[in-house]
Amino acid sequence: MRVVIQRVKEAQVKVDGQTVGQIGRGLLVFLGVARQDTPAAADYLIKKITELRIFEDAQGKMNISVNQAGVEYLVVSQFTLYGNCDKGRRPSFDEAADPALGEELYNYFVAQLKASGARVQTGRFRAMMEVSLVNDGPVTFVIDSK
Repeated sequence: MRVVIQRVKEAQVKVDGQTVGQIGRGLLVFLGVARQDTPAAADYLIKKITELRIFEDAQGKMNISVNQAGVEYLVVSQFTLYGNCDKGRRPSFDEAADPALGEELYNYFVAQLKASGARVQTGRFRAMMEVSLVNDGPVTFVIDSK
């Protein structure tokens, strides 16, 4: 599993012109699922993300964890995180999970994140989404479960 997380002041996702998920201060999480991924990969990433110290303390240093900051999450599925652009001009998505596994693990990730007590909004799996955000920093990280 791979995530791109962005610290945001606000973010939203629309499908067919309708807002399906919206947050204030928090993390926008783009989630990609690989063919070999399991629930353990999701568990690892949730622990990593929620404990990551990427919010500023009173001195302006990144010392406050996501959990401590009490922020919201917007989780958006993005299979293109496993696009391989090494050969030719068209990306290969051979490493990405098939849609059934991708949706299963996406839903598992969201459910486990909610079970941790987090306030979670989502996009819509397999939909064409419009994502907008106001980046905070910018602060962006890429994390792999491997």
